[in-house]
Amino acid sequence: MTPANRTPVRVGVFGLLGSGNLGNDGSLEAVLGYLRAEHPDAVVDALCGGPEAVTAKFGIPATRLHWNRAEYRTASRAGAIAAKGLGKLVDAFRTAAWVRRHDVVIVPGMGVLEATLPLRPWGFPYSLFLLSATGRLLGTRVALVCVGAAAIGNRPTRTLVRWSARLAAYRSYRDTPSRDAMRAMGVVTARDEVYPDLAFSLPTPQVSAPSGPPPGQVCVGVMDFHGGNDDRARAEEIHRRYLDGTIKFVRTLVEEGRPVRLLTGDTCDESVVAAILDAVDSPLVTAAEPASLADLMNEMAAADTVVATRYHNLICALKVGTPTLAVSYAAKSDALMAQMGLDAYCHPAREVDADRLLEQFRELEKKSAELRQTLVERNLAAARRLEDQYTALTAAVFPAATGRTHTHAHAHARQESP
Repeated sequence: MTPANRTPVRVGVFGLLGSGNLGNDGSLEAVLGYLRAEHPDAVVDALCGGPEAVTAKFGIPATRLHWNRAEYRTASRAGAIAAKGLGKLVDAFRTAAWVRRHDVVIVPGMGVLEATLPLRPWGFPYSLFLLSATGRLLGTRVALVCVGAAAIGNRPTRTLVRWSARLAAYRSYRDTPSRDAMRAMGVVTARDEVYPDLAFSLPTPQVSAPSGPPPGQVCVGVMDFHGGNDDRARAEEIHRRYLDGTIKFVRTLVEEGRPVRLLTGDTCDESVVAAILDAVDSPLVTAAEPASLADLMNEMAAADTVVATRYHNLICALKVGTPTLAVSYAAKSDALMAQMGLDAYCHPAREVDADRLLEQFRELEKKSAELRQTLVERNLAAARRLEDQYTALTAAVFPAATGRTHTHAHAHARQESP
C-alpha cells in the first residue's frame, strides 16, 4: 500500500500503441503486468496512436499521440500540409503538458530507435524526441525499455533518434545489435543493458486440446512487406518477390497435403492473406484473425512448424517452443533466432526463393525434437533475464521503491514447458 503521506507514482506509457500492431500492444501488456505486480498503486495512462483501442483493451486512460488525426496520411494539398505543420507545433505543447503530469514515462519495447520499415523523420521519430526532450526539461524520468535500434541512413531521422536516446533517463535494448547501433550513432551505451524482448514475459498458453488443428499443420506468418526506408525505389519489386515466393511455398505445402494456417501481426497484413487465399484455392489453407499475441501463441503452440516474417510472430512461435523458420527482413530477426539457437533457419525477406525456403523448412522439420528441447532451455533463460530487467527498471526510475524487497515473481514471466 502507498503510505498516506506519499502520493501514488504517476506512470505514463508512450508509443504507437492501439494502432493495429500486435507486437506493440504485446509489449505494453508486458509492462502493465510488471506495473501491476511491482507498483500496484501506480496511476497509469497512455499517450498513444490508438487511445480508444488502448482504453478498451487494457482499461487505462489514453490520449491521442497526434493533434492532427491525418498525421500518417501523405499530405499533398496546401491545407493538409499546413495542418501537418501546425500539428507539429501543437504536439510540442501537448506532449510537454502530458509529460509534466508524470513522474515516469515508459516506452515499452518496440523498434522505436530503428527505421527498418518506411518511416518519415517528422512522424514518430519527432514524437519520441519531444518525449525525451520534455522529460529532461521537466524532470520526468523517461525510460526506453527493451527497445529495438538499427543503423539509420536518413540524417534527420538519425539525428532525432540519437537525441531521443541521449536525453532518456534509462535505456535498455532487446538485442546486442541494437545497442551497437546506438553506440555507432554517438550514444554512450556503457551502462545500457541488453535483455530479451518484453514479449517473452507474457503468459505462455497451454497446448490446445486434441480437438484442435489437423495434424501436420504449418503456421505461415505473413507481412505486408515492401522493404525499409532505403528500399523505397524498389518497394513494389520487393513486395512482389516476397508475395510470389510465399504463394509458391504455400502452394507446395498444400500439394503435399499439409494444412496451412495464415497469420498476421498487423491489420495491414490482411491484404497479403487475401492474395494468398486467392492464389491458392484450397480448403487446406485457412486464415486466423488474431487480436493479440496470446491469440498468435495459441495458434502457433498447436502447429508442427512455423514460418514467419514479423518479429513478434517469430517471438510468439519461439516462446511456445514450436520449431520456427524466419523470413527475415532485419538484423533484429537474425539476432533473435541466434539468441534462441535457431540461427541456421533464416531466409531473406527481400529475396524470397521458394525452393531454398522449402529446403530450409525440411531441414528444420528433421530436427524438430532437438530444437523443441533447445527452445525450452532458451525460454527459461529469457524469463530469468527479464526478471533482471524489471528489477533494474524499478531501481532506475522508481527510486522510492528500491528500499523494499523485490517480490516480483512476475507470474507471467514464468515459462511453462510447451
